[in-house]
Amino acid sequence: MFAITTRLLLRPGWIEDAPALADAIADKAIVTKLTRAPWPYHLHHAEAFLAGARDPRYPDLLIFARTLGAPRLVGGIGLHRDAEGEAELGYWIARPYWGLGFATEAGEAVVRMARESLKHPKLVAGHFIDNPASGRVLHKLGFRPTGRTVARRSAARDEIVPCFTFEHEAEDEGVVQMNPALAA
Repeated sequence: MFAITTRLLLRPGWIEDAPALADAIADKAIVTKLTRAPWPYHLHHAEAFLAGARDPRYPDLLIFARTLGAPRLVGGIGLHRDAEGEAELGYWIARPYWGLGFATEAGEAVVRMARESLKHPKLVAGHFIDNPASGRVLHKLGFRPTGRTVARRSAARDEIVPCFTFEHEAEDEGVVQMNPALAA
């Protein structure tokens, strides 16, 4: 699946993207906020991730800033099946692009994709308690806090970390404040 927004192109990663992916995500400040990415993160991790099998109902997409020249890799976003079988949203943004709204813009596109194309009735998400910026993104996307904190493993930290949980149900669609300019 592909998505185009005002500033971004979201597409599946290709093996040719491995060097750019490794460069973008190999930052301890990023991977310690993720559950599955290891630290240190090397080219072979990016190659293995990009070569992995994909379920079309749970896309993993790279986020590229659309430019006049070659698009720049700015992050990743996708859905995966969580331990309870629900569609879970996850994302990361490379440090030079923090605070520019790319996570929210990409998230709006993926939430729309999850609803309209993939027909997921419910989405879940979470963030480690030491990553409040991710919570702000989830709020902007219309996710509601569940009031639960769960213990989740961080591969990069090699430890269990408290995680706030969120959900977004199909009937919550009116809650999402989509930017009309992003409805591409």
